[in-house]
Amino acid sequence: MEGTPMEDFTSDPDEMKRAFSGFPSGVAALSARVNGDPTVMIVSSFAVGVSYNPPMVSFAAQHSSTTWPVLSRAQTIGISVLGEGHSDKTRQLASRSKASRFTDLGTVESASGAIFFEGAPVWLECTVEHSYPAGDHDIIVLRVLAMLSDDDRNPLVWHRQTLKMLDS
Repeated sequence: MEGTPMEDFTSDPDEMKRAFSGFPSGVAALSARVNGDPTVMIVSSFAVGVSYNPPMVSFAAQHSSTTWPVLSRAQTIGISVLGEGHSDKTRQLASRSKASRFTDLGTVESASGAIFFEGAPVWLECTVEHSYPAGDHDIIVLRVLAMLSDDDRNPLVWHRQTLKMLDS
């Protein structure tokens, strides 16, 4: 990029999306039982360390999402940072076919209805703390009520629109 003229800068949405895909991010499943039904949403905009005291995390939800309005009504939401064992199941979890999202996946459910996926390196039980409008998304801040972490498991990473595994 050295010597790149300012005239080459762009704000084209497709170019912006492509450029943003060059920043690796973790992949998380947000899940809970809502009105008796298990509900899950996959996000690659998940961010930890928003606050440590009180502990808070965040993610961005598109305004066009049909899952977030349902999931946001849950008493608590389980966040499972997806790990290497989930790489072949991530697209299933993100499927438009809500009936098959949980097929053949091991889950653990808390008394409050938060759902966690077995094999995840990190589990966070959260409640919605804040929601802020941000263009075509909302920034959702979640308060972490409880957590569990397994340092022996590696997370999946979303980079250049592809799921990748971290080398240990």
